[in-house]
Amino acid sequence: MFAEKRAQHVMGSPHFAPKAKRIIYLFQSGGPSQLDLFDFKPTVQANHGAELPPSVRGNQRLTTMTSGQTQFPVVGSKFKFTQHGPGGAWFSEILPHTASIAGDICVINSLTTEAINHDPATTYITTGAQLAGRPSMGAWLSYGLGSENNDLPSFCVLISKGNPRVNMQPLYPRIWGSGFLPAEHQGVNLRSSGDPVLYIKNPPGVDDATRRRMLDGIAKINEKHYEDFADPEIVTRIAQYEMAYRMQTSVPDLVDFSDEPQHVIDAYGPDVRRPGSYAANCLLARRLAERGVRFVQLFHRGWDQHAELPRDISTQAMDTDQPSAALVNDLKQRGMLDDTLVIWGGEFGRTVYSQGGLQKETYGRDHHGRCYSIWMAGGGVKAGGVYGKTDDFSYNVAENPTHIHDFNATILHLMGIDHLKMTYAYQGRDFRLTDVFGNVLPGLLA
Repeated sequence: MFAEKRAQHVMGSPHFAPKAKRIIYLFQSGGPSQLDLFDFKPTVQANHGAELPPSVRGNQRLTTMTSGQTQFPVVGSKFKFTQHGPGGAWFSEILPHTASIAGDICVINSLTTEAINHDPATTYITTGAQLAGRPSMGAWLSYGLGSENNDLPSFCVLISKGNPRVNMQPLYPRIWGSGFLPAEHQGVNLRSSGDPVLYIKNPPGVDDATRRRMLDGIAKINEKHYEDFADPEIVTRIAQYEMAYRMQTSVPDLVDFSDEPQHVIDAYGPDVRRPGSYAANCLLARRLAERGVRFVQLFHRGWDQHAELPRDISTQAMDTDQPSAALVNDLKQRGMLDDTLVIWGGEFGRTVYSQGGLQKETYGRDHHGRCYSIWMAGGGVKAGGVYGKTDDFSYNVAENPTHIHDFNATILHLMGIDHLKMTYAYQGRDFRLTDVFGNVLPGLLA
């Protein structure tokens, strides 16, 4: 009876043959500067310090942090850029490891969003709406496809610890929540210290047999309540109790890296032995994917660089560059990259103009949603090139605009899901991740 009820909480099989079976989403929270990482602009370098032409900026919305400025001086990146891969993608000198996998990734330089502040922008790209309350992408995929491993959740969340010196924007659990979907589809946040998941261990004096008898008794009570009230959250409660019981054995093995070969450990960099680091979480993400977890979302904060950008973005790159490339190479060597989609990117980019006065040795950039960069690898993505193009100032999209609804529709397509058909009835209408928008982008598909 329990299995039959739980099946009601999952949509079922894909709509068509998927290219990807799982996703690892390396979410860079705070808004990485595309101008200092991927989107090289000779015009910007040549016009460093000059006023941004009003015709470029137009009447576009600005944040309150720069809307009062009377001048908008163009800022050329302090970093050198070189081209890599068959498509000649540009990479900053602070991303040498990512540049080394240029042949395996697709850099998208034309992502666009209407949001210009962190919370609505992050909520928008992860749930499809700027207002809180919608299910996250991971929850939609859990609902749509279910799990490949009964001993682990289908959606896991990892939050890495970056350099404490940089600005850490808060992250709210709703961005990995289930919204109006059954709660069993929400992301499970694996902690980096103490028990990876709270309360799954037996308390002192309680052995495994006693815990099993207790859960069986609670399940009978809950099933009786379900018969009386037909509340689907009762079924969710039973499912979560059972998942926690199974995770008592699956999680300790998951977070134990002692079985990893030394060359794999070395590839992820020196921080991989530090629990909670970006490197450790990248390796943990691969182990989760390897065990059939459908969607792993790793959040790394610290990209919100309104001042001292050259210093702080170098720190961020040092934390993330080697582990990100190592993850792609690790998946490739294991034969998993073909059906694992890896995504690297944040909620928006940064402005070409300086926030505040332009200083001689440093600068900062404000939020910019009109165009920014992100990359994808594996899982049916056309690798080795660049998709989309911005204008000479990386301020507006010039070719192949990629709205985040289009981006999310394409991600679902790679997972074998028609974004128009994966819906959930709630409060009198059918909802979906892409709301009433979104088009699959063939140019991103292999």
